[in-house]
Amino acid sequence: MDKDDWSFGESWRVEPSDPTWTGTQTAIKEQRVEEWDDETLVLGIETSCDETSASVVRGGRDILSNVIASQTELHGEYGGIVPEVAARAHVEALTPAIREALVRADATFWDLDAVAVTLGPGLIGSLLVGVAEAKAIASVLDIPFVGVNHLEAHIYSNFLGNYSAKWPAVVLVISGGHTMLVHARGHGDYEILGGTLDDAAGEAFDKVARFLGLDYPGGPEIDRLSLLGNPDAVRFPRSMVGEPGFDVSYSGLKTSVTNYVRRLEYEGNEINVADVAASFQQAVVDIEVAKTLAAVDHTMVDTLFLCGGVAANSGLRTGLEKACLDRSITLHVPPIELCTDNAAMVASCGTALLRRGIYTSLDAAPDPNLPLK
Repeated sequence: MDKDDWSFGESWRVEPSDPTWTGTQTAIKEQRVEEWDDETLVLGIETSCDETSASVVRGGRDILSNVIASQTELHGEYGGIVPEVAARAHVEALTPAIREALVRADATFWDLDAVAVTLGPGLIGSLLVGVAEAKAIASVLDIPFVGVNHLEAHIYSNFLGNYSAKWPAVVLVISGGHTMLVHARGHGDYEILGGTLDDAAGEAFDKVARFLGLDYPGGPEIDRLSLLGNPDAVRFPRSMVGEPGFDVSYSGLKTSVTNYVRRLEYEGNEINVADVAASFQQAVVDIEVAKTLAAVDHTMVDTLFLCGGVAANSGLRTGLEKACLDRSITLHVPPIELCTDNAAMVASCGTALLRRGIYTSLDAAPDPNLPLK
């Protein structure tokens, strides 16, 4: 990719705004900033849910460090994420994570050009921890504070270390909290084509896994079991496939799985959990592949970005790889470690905003329902 594709052209600066400007919520302002180059160092902070992460990224592309403190074991005993527990864990883990990220990047606070943090969507208690820390760092160092949309940050995971990724693209954002198809025409230029009408795909994975008695988190457990089962053992419904539009629904699929298992139990028949898991996963893959290909046809683009926690699912990755190969679509999929929540993607997205002269007021508050615009 040439520099203009990533950097918005020759000039990244805009005229200064009213110095007395203050904003609330997700308001942003534009102000003259020094020209950003490939040596720009941005500290990213991610605390939107149950992963505490800090990262130092150079030039929006090169990951110098990406520290992730997982809370999986902490929430495992509850069978799901407990918001209050998650927030307290962020308080304990964030400062050490930032310190470790700087050490691994061979950098100090004074080397940083900006700090970017997830402003939303997410759990409000968790978001507050990261935003407060980022504001403190930006204020003390007198560097830009950049509030980042978590969903937009996931899109930027495709650019990290990947210089072949280019706009425009259709983006499948698929995670525990969100499932949507986006037409991304360029930096900050997004059209949401469709999304889930009920549960996100990752949420459906977790609920089915819990019903089957699998460990938390359920998504990886179903993926693991699917490798041992027959994906054609049970023909679960592919809701909304073949219907107009790009929305999906998982409530019917979940109900079908529970009804199937309960019927076997009532009849006294043995339940092959691996077959059920594989068949459920295949239904999800078929739904997402069908809707994604329809979105590609609709937008007439030849590039697809996959991102979000469920992008780590082996069945989905394989299904999209085969479909894109058959149709000569260029598919970009982040490494597994960049599919789940991480601060490197936040830093990358923050760098792109900075290059447009955009940063966030220190008065801004996190928004648990922050939409992708």
